[in-house]
Amino acid sequence: MSNPGGRGGRGRGDRGQGDSRGRGRGQGPGDRGGGRGRGGFTGGDGGGFRGVPTPDSRVTKVEDAVQKAIKDPLSLQKLRLDSNLPHRPGYGTRGTPVTLWANYVEMVPDLKLILFRYDISVSPEATGKKRTQVVRLFLETPEMVPIKSDVVTDFKSTLVSRQKLQKDDLVVELQYRFEDEDDPQQGATKYRVRVQYTNTLRVSDLIDYLESTQLSQSYDEKLPIIQAFNIFLNHYSKSTGNLATIGASKSFSLNPNSEKFGLGAGLTAIRGFFSSVRVATCRILVNVNVSHGAFYDADRLDQLIQHYGRDNGPNKFKLNKFLKKLKVRSTHLSEKKNKAGQTIIRPKTIHSLATKDDGHGLQHPPRVKEFGAGPKDVEFWLDSQPQSSPAATAGGKSGGKKKGQKAGPVSGPAASGRYISVFDFFKTTHGIQIANPAIPVVNVGNKEKPTYLPAEICLVLPGQAYNGQISPNQTQQMIRFAVRRPWENANSIVGQGFQTVGLSPQGNILLGRFGISVPQKLITVQGRVLTEPKVVYKNSNAEVQSGSWNMLRVKFNAAGRRLSKWSFLVITTPNARDAFPDEPTLIGVMDELHRSLEATGVPADKPARGRKIIARDIDDLQIENSIKMAAANLDLLFIILPTANHPLYPRIKQLADVKHGIQTICSVGEKLAKDRGRDQYLKNLALKFNLKMGGTNQIVDSVRLSIINEDKTMVVGLDVTHPSPGSNANAPSVAGMVANIDKLLGQWPATIRLQSRARKEEVDNLSEMLKRHLDLWKTKGKHPLFPENILVYRDGISEGQYEKVINEELPQLRQACKEKYPPADQKKGLPRFTIIIVGKRHHTRFYPTATHTADKFSNPKPGTVVDRGVTEAHNWDFFLQPHAALQGTARPAHYYVLLDEIFQQRYKVIPQPFQNIADVLEDLTHGMSYAFGRATKAVSVCPPAKYADMVCERARHYLSSLFVDTPTQSMAASVTGSTAGGVSASDNDVLLHPRLRDTMFYI
Repeated sequence: MSNPGGRGGRGRGDRGQGDSRGRGRGQGPGDRGGGRGRGGFTGGDGGGFRGVPTPDSRVTKVEDAVQKAIKDPLSLQKLRLDSNLPHRPGYGTRGTPVTLWANYVEMVPDLKLILFRYDISVSPEATGKKRTQVVRLFLETPEMVPIKSDVVTDFKSTLVSRQKLQKDDLVVELQYRFEDEDDPQQGATKYRVRVQYTNTLRVSDLIDYLESTQLSQSYDEKLPIIQAFNIFLNHYSKSTGNLATIGASKSFSLNPNSEKFGLGAGLTAIRGFFSSVRVATCRILVNVNVSHGAFYDADRLDQLIQHYGRDNGPNKFKLNKFLKKLKVRSTHLSEKKNKAGQTIIRPKTIHSLATKDDGHGLQHPPRVKEFGAGPKDVEFWLDSQPQSSPAATAGGKSGGKKKGQKAGPVSGPAASGRYISVFDFFKTTHGIQIANPAIPVVNVGNKEKPTYLPAEICLVLPGQAYNGQISPNQTQQMIRFAVRRPWENANSIVGQGFQTVGLSPQGNILLGRFGISVPQKLITVQGRVLTEPKVVYKNSNAEVQSGSWNMLRVKFNAAGRRLSKWSFLVITTPNARDAFPDEPTLIGVMDELHRSLEATGVPADKPARGRKIIARDIDDLQIENSIKMAAANLDLLFIILPTANHPLYPRIKQLADVKHGIQTICSVGEKLAKDRGRDQYLKNLALKFNLKMGGTNQIVDSVRLSIINEDKTMVVGLDVTHPSPGSNANAPSVAGMVANIDKLLGQWPATIRLQSRARKEEVDNLSEMLKRHLDLWKTKGKHPLFPENILVYRDGISEGQYEKVINEELPQLRQACKEKYPPADQKKGLPRFTIIIVGKRHHTRFYPTATHTADKFSNPKPGTVVDRGVTEAHNWDFFLQPHAALQGTARPAHYYVLLDEIFQQRYKVIPQPFQNIADVLEDLTHGMSYAFGRATKAVSVCPPAKYADMVCERARHYLSSLFVDTPTQSMAASVTGSTAGGVSASDNDVLLHPRLRDTMFYI
């Protein structure tokens, strides 16, 4: 729920690198700066807005040469035989030229550099930090020390060397020791590390491919060598002691002077940098972007727990989830130092708080009063004589032992000992008086053999990223930290980013060792600013400025069915402020809403008398009873909630959309109650009313929609959403599909299906989904024939999955058409498909190089398109920023054409004013961005992709009990050690009620 017409249309800047949906988990917002400001990006060489370097002429020359070769019929014919992907049909020419900084730096390797790639396997299996340490120890073995400076690794499964190892199959045995230890502990695990040669990667072959003007030129090792360079780059961050990493691409400085911001509740935000090696025409580039992450405070554990509790209350089940897998070190034992004088840190991982069934199979299981008990209420068995197999203990491996004594049960009838509390044990054995026995102890062993430590003798190790979901308040704090102007982020990339990610020769000595140079400045690229399309309403054209317009004095193009029966429901909660304490004010606002509907052309009677309820919790029966009663008597229920993003929202949508079948529009009481700006707000609400009732809001000038204007093209949006970290183990992935019903691009019904398994990106049941939309094209769209063209915008696919779209999804789409289209159409080759990948979660950013080419927020102007400089000449892709980002650095969408049977067949003669097919597609995609029905702004991604994303988001609401842990689930997880909870989903959970199935219910 949000400000209608605003969310999705407000053109937000970067908001972090979270899950596939950006839901504010530990990775917080990224670039969010804004404001006019007078600063500018200095470019890394002091140039700034003065003396901006022109884009690299070498690149332009090769790009133009490739295009010249495409016009050669013989070269083009060979390309079609040798390549599965469509060639680039030209570079765009439309718009005003503009030179832009791009957040890329060139990586220049020695052409003689040869890289040898090896696979790493470890036995017995080691994962996580332990796997990393095993690989580190392998690099220190006698076999590897002589060539260690020539080797880089991801510390998991791959090793890359600039010289070939003595053996193609090298096996080394080693004994585990902690990072700071000189020698292994007694009985430490022995590992067998096997390194096997896989392939040889020659840099000269890659450069030859990138510089080639031969259309048939290919390079099969492109992805492996990119991976090798990424491993080279990330080796620096993973082997440098003062950096923390998130995933394989994000690095954060742990230096005291690094940029940090307290988020509260035990977390701190750190500003860091993303880096990734990419290839483009003529050169190897490194994409560097500002990133933000949430990290645990490096504090005493009891302090961390208290800070968390102050913001989250005394919920121990939530606390358990917060602490799980956190690494700490104990302070109650004397410190040991290695030969270098460094303190040896033996980290311990928190398994859980104490639970009543810890050590259930032990002869003398611990006695725990309650889940999350403190040190006085957790007792373990202390032997009076030594034993060989300790179980429940306190104080870690050394913790309960006096000389000749070991904590734990004995195995025979002669066993003697006693139960002792953790509190008393630390007092008598270590002389430590626990100051606050109410704070839970933590189990740093496991469920079968627990080891308990009081929180106040534990220190949280620094640099640990928080991967859970941060609270709304922490999200706001993260936004405050991240709010900066675009050029400030650009300066950070050059000023600190290069050093942090290992691109500075002063910091990363491997650059010189491998013969790699990196100019310490960002590149410039050529872009263009496309003109804004005409946005047409029934009675007039909108006055578009900087990608946006307002709803004053306009009527929607086509009204939906008459809204004759509707009412309103005000839901408050016991502690929420009631925005409408008196009924006359509420009735007055509802009358205003009705007048706004009439003014914009929505045919609606006055609303029936509404009601107000106070919901005690999410499952309050009043909510379902109100929706059920409304579904039996009304067409639409307007619901007023206390705040945006209210916890009741998912429950309301599940009841209304799936169970009972009534259109609902949710609003925020505080916004409705404000006099200032209410007229515009109510008219934005009217956008939703008209779409839900089947109408069409604005349309785009038909000249800008090319083939769509012929009413023979169906545009499909397709997306998949995945469970986020912390979701129930049975949470599924969900696929959503939308498609237009006619050339107006006003109505986009949707289909939702569960995937066969979680995190499966290729869509299941795609054939059945498309068949439904083909039927809607004929029934709701009133077409006598099926569409000749099907243009698919596929969201959420990474480059490594492109092939799966062609090999696994396209056959399903074709099968649907084979079952629907008559033989005569199929004989003509109908329908024709074009599939375009839409990338939103990338890190490419552009910055203006002159004040007159920037918008008022220091971003490139709306309509900016870039298709050269950071792309490959042989591929057909482009970056497009249609919108104005009101906050932060504008993020362009990336469009990559995987298949084209439409444009290159349709436009044998290029229509004026276009000069090539690239112009046509860029202009079409830009024009569609103004046709998003829920906003009076151009949106950052074209509507089919945006709508599909919204459909997947709605599905997450239907399955919120799986996607977001409830207190009950958290309790079960804490006690059982599982997040499954015995709950699973089926297609019925996301199957729309028949009354809503063919509507834009998700708006």
